[in-house]
Amino acid sequence: MQDNSLGAVSTSKKHFVTLDGLRGVAALGVVLFHFMEIAAPDYRDSFIPHSYLAVDFFFCLSGFVIAYAYDGRLPQMGRWTFLKRRLIRLHPLVLIGAIIGLLAFIFDPFNDLIKSFSPLQVLLLFLSACFLIPYPIVPQRYNNLFHLNPPTWSLFWEYIANIIYALYLVRAPKKVLWLLLGISALLLCWESYRSGYLAVGFGGDNFWAGGIRLSFSFTAGLLLFRYAPFFRVPLVPFWLLAIALALVFFIPYSEIISPIVDPILVIFYFPLLIALSAAQGQAGHASQKFCRWLGDISYPLYVLHYPFIWIFMSYVEHEKPTPNEMGMLIGLGMLLLPLLSHVVLRWLDEPIRHWLSRQGSARKVR
Repeated sequence: MQDNSLGAVSTSKKHFVTLDGLRGVAALGVVLFHFMEIAAPDYRDSFIPHSYLAVDFFFCLSGFVIAYAYDGRLPQMGRWTFLKRRLIRLHPLVLIGAIIGLLAFIFDPFNDLIKSFSPLQVLLLFLSACFLIPYPIVPQRYNNLFHLNPPTWSLFWEYIANIIYALYLVRAPKKVLWLLLGISALLLCWESYRSGYLAVGFGGDNFWAGGIRLSFSFTAGLLLFRYAPFFRVPLVPFWLLAIALALVFFIPYSEIISPIVDPILVIFYFPLLIALSAAQGQAGHASQKFCRWLGDISYPLYVLHYPFIWIFMSYVEHEKPTPNEMGMLIGLGMLLLPLLSHVVLRWLDEPIRHWLSRQGSARKVR
């Protein structure tokens, strides 16, 4: 999942409040999707089976906001300063998520899976989660690249994208980006056909699919920003754009249709939504505050929620609750996890980032 990179931009620049809101809608969709993966493992039985495409939306949005924030100033800033800023922005929550994931793994009250692994393996799992080094050694639970906090597989690719952007894409000619986009689109269609959908990239057996998903959507986001002065789109209210995004997540899963629909949505629909959202003017005060809040909690919500999904999964396996009981727990989780994300953001993530930023500024003064 990708962060609100616009937070690092000078306040003199336009702030895309609508994109903040859509980021939050997508993060909520991911959390609900992960709950439903446990409650209804067969996607055909889930009412929100296509929320995995939120990752592609995040990748495209990331390309757009990174280009907006850094295209004009990275050469003056320097690559190392850029990468340090990205680490400060992204990594504190990665470490917090790794700690929560480790605690959930050790103290899971409904499962003793940890007994299947040696202390050294548990340590390596923790280091893997902390430093985003793939270590898929838990076949009992989908062989995730980062078992303690599975969604960080997309952060792994986000870091790769940031490095490649700093090394080359920031100055890449548009024709090179179009070539990369075309090749990536073909690979995306091939991967969707081969796998039957685009819910891939998280596990040891589908590792490279994550790179394919990133390659297309991040490049599309870069091109969207660089062509922004040349297109004009109508103003659309936030609530309508939010519905337009959310509707994607509720598309029924079909082994016949999904391999076709998934790449169409990623290649055409998501860039269109981002273009429409980026063109919006300032919303009303209440709408702005709500969208900013959604944008603020989206990254912590995405990065911190999955250890609680593991505990929910253990509970379902151990206690075998009724559908109504699972529904009540999912509803409670959808209320509490955004609140937890807000608390962690305000009391841990933001203070840590501010301290790290001040340390960097102090060294420059010296």
